[in-house]
Amino acid sequence: MPRLAGGLCLAVLALMAVGCGPADAPDADQTGSALPAAIQVDPEAPPGLVETSFLSGGQLLYASVYLANGAGPHPAVVLLHGFPGHERNLDLAQALRADGFNVLFFHYRGAWGSEGTFSLSHMIGDVAAATGYLRRDAARLKTDPSRILLVGHSMGGFAALEGAANDPDVRCVAGLAPADMSAIADSMMADPAAADRFASYADQLGMLAGLDGEAMVADILAQRDSFDPVALAPRLAGKSILIVMADKDTAIPRPLAMTAAFKASPGVKVSGVELSGDHAFSWSRRELAETVIDWAKACAGPL
Repeated sequence: MPRLAGGLCLAVLALMAVGCGPADAPDADQTGSALPAAIQVDPEAPPGLVETSFLSGGQLLYASVYLANGAGPHPAVVLLHGFPGHERNLDLAQALRADGFNVLFFHYRGAWGSEGTFSLSHMIGDVAAATGYLRRDAARLKTDPSRILLVGHSMGGFAALEGAANDPDVRCVAGLAPADMSAIADSMMADPAAADRFASYADQLGMLAGLDGEAMVADILAQRDSFDPVALAPRLAGKSILIVMADKDTAIPRPLAMTAAFKASPGVKVSGVELSGDHAFSWSRRELAETVIDWAKACAGPL
């Protein structure tokens, strides 16, 4: 994709897990794998990978569960990808599993072969279906149903926050470069031509079945107020929120207003962290994994 001008970059790439052109190159010693070192395997209950599926809105969603070492029950992370899902953050799944977390990764309705059609409202419903699946199959998946965490990247961060606000039993939620949909709506209203170009781009995404770009833009604009972090914040009372930003993220508005809104809301515990990186944290994956794991362990309690 060619480098885009500022307004178009925001409108077209706001929901994507890529940046707008090259960022400053990192020093060599800033890079590093987030993959964990080898662990001592429990021969009775070794780590594993479960290929599975579950229903959301009557549609089958395809998923994988990364099972942690040991009999558990383990806390579980629902790992939510962004739009359209090229960056899946599975290095985080591996790192979290090595530290004692189960991880559920799945594709939303209409995404990458999952049944149904893709939409923002379907994404939010799919998060609820994912947590419901973990709770129903807790024994088989060695999962503690009282300790389910939501971690989402980009538009997945938006879905994670919405999902946590709708679920009183989810106490831990993290947004990694989370998309502030109200800010994105404002940018589209300020530049209707850019919104039209985003709609045209979205219509070309063959990995998102049933996606109508014009309808998606209309949905973002219509729900601008309900997607406002200020409106969402009161429903996150009693929860621990991690917001991770990247200093060279040119794909979405930096979620400073979102973080401020959460901090101003009574009862919400917010940690805001900024890492060196682009929207995908391309050269700070180890730091990203360490940040997420430290927060998750503190929030979930003893493993």
